[in-house]
Amino acid sequence: MIKNLIFDFGGVIADISRESAVNSFRSLGLAGADEMLDSYKQNGIFLELESGRISADDFRQKLGVLCGRELTMQEVGKAWLGFFCGETDTARLEFLESLRGKYRMLLLSNTNYFVMEWARSPRFSSLGQPLDHYMDHLYLSYEMKCVKPDREIFSRMIEHSGIVPGESLFIDDGPANAEAARQMGLEAFCPSCASEWMDYIRSL
Repeated sequence: MIKNLIFDFGGVIADISRESAVNSFRSLGLAGADEMLDSYKQNGIFLELESGRISADDFRQKLGVLCGRELTMQEVGKAWLGFFCGETDTARLEFLESLRGKYRMLLLSNTNYFVMEWARSPRFSSLGQPLDHYMDHLYLSYEMKCVKPDREIFSRMIEHSGIVPGESLFIDDGPANAEAARQMGLEAFCPSCASEWMDYIRSL
């Protein structure tokens, strides 16, 4: 019996576009944006940021060197939000809210300060509630200093939360992440779109 729901963020709760993000960072002057950015796991300084190996300000400075000019935190944050497509879907958030109380709600995401500064604020959606409102706990790669699909991030989440893996469903649009979760004993579902995972949960 499933008692715990564990969600990815980008591509599951919030729609993302890698191409839009690449264009956003190119507009800052980053010639190698296409090689560094990925929908599931970043590369270069982007991976250093999301794995917590460098701070947000360190990232800003290193990105500025690559772009050949000084960048502000606001410019960098705006570029990161290029990943996200339009308004956060409110029907999806209302569905998440309806699940609280029925399941333990966790989030496990490869992410960073710039994205979470937006997502954990009332600016996250037109409903005015931060991401935290919909979850019992957020497990964030840059705070945990490890990333999916590495085994460590799943082990630490399981240990900290005290969940039983066999009673837990992990939802992630990254096939490698879903497979890593299965290897840790979690049930896993890899949706191709948001409506697919919503229908899957309704069927439980």
